[in-house]
Amino acid sequence: MAKRRSNGDGLLRKRSDGRWEQRLTIGTQADGKPQFKYFYGKTQKEAKDKAKAFLKEQDDGLTTEDITFGKWATIWFRDYQKRVEKSTQDGYKYTLRKLIDYFGEMPLRSIKAIHVEQFLQKMQEEGKSSSYLAKMRGMLYQVLNKAEANDYIRKNPVRFAEKMRGTGEKKPKEAFTAEEVQLMMLHLPVDKIGISIRVMLGTGLRSQELLALEPKHIEPDGSVIHVRQALKMDGGKPYIGSTKSRDSVRDVPVPEEIRPYLKRLRSMGEGTYIWESDATGLPVNPTCFRKKFRQALEKIRGVRLLTPHSCRHTYVSQLQAQGVPMETIQSLVGHADCQMTEHYLHVQDSVKTAAVEKLGNIFHIA
Repeated sequence: MAKRRSNGDGLLRKRSDGRWEQRLTIGTQADGKPQFKYFYGKTQKEAKDKAKAFLKEQDDGLTTEDITFGKWATIWFRDYQKRVEKSTQDGYKYTLRKLIDYFGEMPLRSIKAIHVEQFLQKMQEEGKSSSYLAKMRGMLYQVLNKAEANDYIRKNPVRFAEKMRGTGEKKPKEAFTAEEVQLMMLHLPVDKIGISIRVMLGTGLRSQELLALEPKHIEPDGSVIHVRQALKMDGGKPYIGSTKSRDSVRDVPVPEEIRPYLKRLRSMGEGTYIWESDATGLPVNPTCFRKKFRQALEKIRGVRLLTPHSCRHTYVSQLQAQGVPMETIQSLVGHADCQMTEHYLHVQDSVKTAAVEKLGNIFHIA
């Protein structure tokens, strides 16, 4: 027989299937009839505890809508994509699909830290890289953080989930050695690609920033580069958009040895951009630039065939070798924080040797 509880607990009854059902009135429907929510358990206590937990969530200000992760993630992305570049949207879509495939039918309130850890473990077992695991975790955090801000959940479970440990040896980011830089400075051709490589080595510009340069972004004396935009891709087609982040908008001072090259590069900008495609007024495709970059390096014996981005790694590591403070390096390369800059550091053997030699006095016996 149905049993009415005191203190507004609702109606408690035992169902024909043996489970206990706790019913709560949570509002009124459009037609004026009461709106109910049901909680089930194997025992009276289990059903009542679920109902009490729900009421506590309401006291904490949480919404009564028990929305699924898939529905909420779709709402989140619809708002998110209005605020970012098209190229960023495309990169997020695949990751979002992976999250929805796993969490899609789960109510937001049921997702716990253990579920986050299990998901990341599954992705790692499928061979996803450490950087991609971090990307998925980051997006999941954003989705659920917005849910927390909108009172769908009391706390973001990602905040309490253990981070995945990387498997195997971490591959270091590659940079050119000081000897390789000297060979390139000496033997690269004095044409647009050769000058551009020298400029990237001497300024730490991203290739996307270099390829978006207009003559007006370079001081006439070659002393400063004003980074104000970057090359982006949309469906395989290049276009000029905003920089990678707000911190990437910066004025980069240029070493005196590089300034003559930069002045020469500035004079090569006959159209809108210094690097243009055959169709005047349109930016060059980065694939074309990477091909020219590789061809230039292939002609120099003793220089490895690294990527254009390795010039940026080289710039950071060379500054570090000269004792430049981390905060200054961060500002020069346009990183949002020092942690990102640290990923670019490459401590050279000569620097390590000099550091160890400083210990000599400790071990020296007169």
